[in-house]
Amino acid sequence: MSNLKGILFNQFANEGLSLLVKEMQSKYKPKKGRRFNHNNITYEIGRPTLKEDHLQFELSSKIPQDEILNQKEMTSYFNDIKKILSKEKDPPLSVEMENIVWDSKKDREKERDYVKVIYSYPLDDLYDNKEVMKRYESINAGGKEKKDLPEVPSVYTTPGKLVLTLIRENMQGFAREHVNTLIQANKKVRDK
Repeated sequence: MSNLKGILFNQFANEGLSLLVKEMQSKYKPKKGRRFNHNNITYEIGRPTLKEDHLQFELSSKIPQDEILNQKEMTSYFNDIKKILSKEKDPPLSVEMENIVWDSKKDREKERDYVKVIYSYPLDDLYDNKEVMKRYESINAGGKEKKDLPEVPSVYTTPGKLVLTLIRENMQGFAREHVNTLIQANKKVRDK
C-alpha cells in the first residue's frame, strides 16, 4: 500500500507530465490523449506510477514502418534508437520494441511497432532540499508569492508545498529532456 508521501509525489509528478503533454501538443501536432506527432512520428507521454520508492513513467514513439523495408531494418532502427537513449545522463530503466494491433473502427486492424521507454526516479531525487530552503527563504523575505504554492489539504507547511512544486517542475523538466532526446534519436536514425 502506498504511503502519503508516495501518493502526493505521484499526484504532482502526474501534473508535471500533464503540463508537458500540453506543451508538446502546442509545439507539435496534437493527437488524442497524451500523444503528439512530430515529423510523421507519433509520441506518447504516459502517466507516472509508483513502484516501491520510485516514480516511473513511459515514453513511446512509433517506428516509421512506411520508411522501413523489412524486419531486419526494423530491428536495426530500434537498436540504433536504444543505443542513443542508453547514453542519456539519466538512462532509461528499459527500452523495448512493442507491437500494437489496433482495431480503430472494428472493421480493420492496424499493426504498429513502437519504441517503449521506461524511466524511473527515486522519490528523493525529485527535489533538492537546498532549492526548497532557497525558495522558502525567498518567500519569507517577500520575494516570491506564497499564494503561488499549491493548496494541498494534507500539507500545511510552506516547505512541504515547495517540495511538491519542485516535484511537478522537475518531473516536467526531466521528461522534457527525455522526449527531446527521443525526438533527436528518431531524427538521427532516419537521416542516416
